Amino acid sequence: MPSFFEALMTNSLLLAAFLAGIAASIVSGIIGSYVVVKRIVFIGGSISHSVLSGIGFCIWLERAQGITWASPLYGALAAALLSALIIGWIHLNYRQREDSAIAAIWSIGMAIGILFISQTPGFNVELTNFLIGNILWVSKTDLYILGGLDIGVILLILCLHKRFLAICFDEDQARLQGLPVHTLYVLLLILVAVCIVLLIQVVGIVLVMTMLTIPAAIANLLTFRLSYMMMLAILISSLFCFSGNAIAYYLDWPTGATIALIAGIAYVLSLAIFRRKPRFKEA
Repeated sequence: MPSFFEALMTNSLLLAAFLAGIAASIVSGIIGSYVVVKRIVFIGGSISHSVLSGIGFCIWLERAQGITWASPLYGALAAALLSALIIGWIHLNYRQREDSAIAAIWSIGMAIGILFISQTPGFNVELTNFLIGNILWVSKTDLYILGGLDIGVILLILCLHKRFLAICFDEDQARLQGLPVHTLYVLLLILVAVCIVLLIQVVGIVLVMTMLTIPAAIANLLTFRLSYMMMLAILISSLFCFSGNAIAYYLDWPTGATIALIAGIAYVLSLAIFRRKPRFKEA
């Protein structure tokens, strides 16, 4: 068997998987840091599972109705954005019942997806890849989409980072400063939704929260500054993707599950090594 580095240079599928992992790591490191600081991990979980409705609908359109342009990735993005908008509206108008409503969206999204999938003829390998992840399945078109989403998210964060900091640490103070807190909160949820769609390409719906939160949580143990936390989270996430690809290559394991397993073990070890309460600085 050739070494992993040799295979990476000669195997286009493996190279595409590596590039997809890097693309996902950039956004997950940035957005995951906001998710950890803002403590909206549960909201991220709801969005990640509700995308099954969009995936199932597009697979049904493609396989049962013959609509070939209906890519499951487009369905995932549409469902994630819709869920983010609904959750944002619930947070702003029904905060006392927020947890129950978010759990309902989680369940409804998965139920709709399962209903459409049940009406789709044949066993669908594509759906399995979305559920448990298969980074080797990433196509060149998917890489272009991932790269475009990456660039859009990074540009938006560069423009709005200070404002997101304000609502993450103290919404009331941000409101007193005249910031559009409601708009910024919904926009942050939209960015979380985009990040989740990126990560689904790498580790699947089942394991997406692992990559969204664990790199940022580990980075939180290493630094008190949010900007440094983001950079460390990107580096850590990229390391998980690279090592997960390499180990899966040598052991013939599922790549997404391998990445998630490495991330989980690393987090447990980091808790044992770095024992301190997380604190943050607004920069």
